[in-house]
Amino acid sequence: MTQFNQRSGGGKGPKPPKPRPDFPLYAHAVGKWAKTIRGQTYYFGTWADPERALREYLDQKDDLYAGRTPGGKGGPTIRDLANAFIRSKRIDLVAGRLSPRTFSGYDAACRRLIDHFGANRLVASLGPADFEELYARLSRQHGIATLGREITVTRGVFKYGWESDLIEKPVKFGPKFRGPTKQDRRKANAKAERQNGKRLFSAEEIRRLLQAADPQLRAMILLAINGGLGNTDLADLTLSALDLKQGWLSYPRPKPGVDRRVPLWPETVAALQEAIAGRRRPHDPADANVVFVTKYGQRWVRFELNERRDRGKRTLRPQHCNALGNAFAKLLEETGLRRPGLTFYRLRHTFETVAGGSKDQVAVDAIMGHVDPSMAATYRHGLEDARLLAVVEHVRGWLFGKSPEVPFLVKRTTV
Repeated sequence: MTQFNQRSGGGKGPKPPKPRPDFPLYAHAVGKWAKTIRGQTYYFGTWADPERALREYLDQKDDLYAGRTPGGKGGPTIRDLANAFIRSKRIDLVAGRLSPRTFSGYDAACRRLIDHFGANRLVASLGPADFEELYARLSRQHGIATLGREITVTRGVFKYGWESDLIEKPVKFGPKFRGPTKQDRRKANAKAERQNGKRLFSAEEIRRLLQAADPQLRAMILLAINGGLGNTDLADLTLSALDLKQGWLSYPRPKPGVDRRVPLWPETVAALQEAIAGRRRPHDPADANVVFVTKYGQRWVRFELNERRDRGKRTLRPQHCNALGNAFAKLLEETGLRRPGLTFYRLRHTFETVAGGSKDQVAVDAIMGHVDPSMAATYRHGLEDARLLAVVEHVRGWLFGKSPEVPFLVKRTTV
């Protein structure tokens, strides 16, 4: 690339047309392909070789738009930082300390940074104004919950660079590039509920869903409202975690690894027995102990990373399948209950909300598999079964009321 402050030279003959409509450069009278950036004209090659001029422009445009001299020194670029961060996280992925889904989120954050700032942008050149622009872009693309996660992950990339001595000083994000506050979240939730109604299920709505669901989906709905199990909890649930004779589920939450014991209602036990009796053979032998599989023999929720090679480069592409979410959305449509924000995971929210009426939040948290960071949890060793039973019976009474018989299940028995 040559930068001219004054007009010099000259092309021979008429200026050539662009080789194609999307060609980003224009033919300048000096006989070179040019681009005006930040009020300055830059030249990238002769008329005779437009493709070489384009390569020069693409290699240098990020620096030029950022107001830097191409090829200048000053620490790692965004690409350098992203590659180092992903290499570190890949080690955790291979070691089993990081889930494929979390790794995919980190990878997406790095790609987003490269796309927004440019691969060759120096990390040291970033300042609060740059992150305010990124914040504006993210806030246009995502709701408030996702926005918070995106900002947290992005800040983590730069924190890694500082702690790994890749950059000389911490990056200044400015006052704007922070996750939403609790007040922001409350306002966003209140606005969504004003527009679309409550994002919780009523007891009558859950009974309608149970009435219309097939045996397997019915069992999963009951586990969600009986013990607050989420989509991934159910997809990974194993037969060895169930004691249907005594009516208990003993199962750590996959993500935090927190042990949880859930007393099962007689209705839930009966539904599980029916679902297991009609269970299809898993497609993958490794899933032989999994309770719920689709009609294709797959887990209801899967997240995989597929590695591809393209011209010597290895790339990871995430593949996410949430068959449970799709099946539940179809059920909501069939029962006339579908509305914005109402998903299968909202059954877990409903359990938490209703169970709070038992006035034993410690027992509710234990059933939900929440991490308790309090000092009291350090000294607490176990929880009486009676407290767990009281919580689930409170929710059971809310759901079924005083009528003990439910027509879509076998006759109730005592646990």
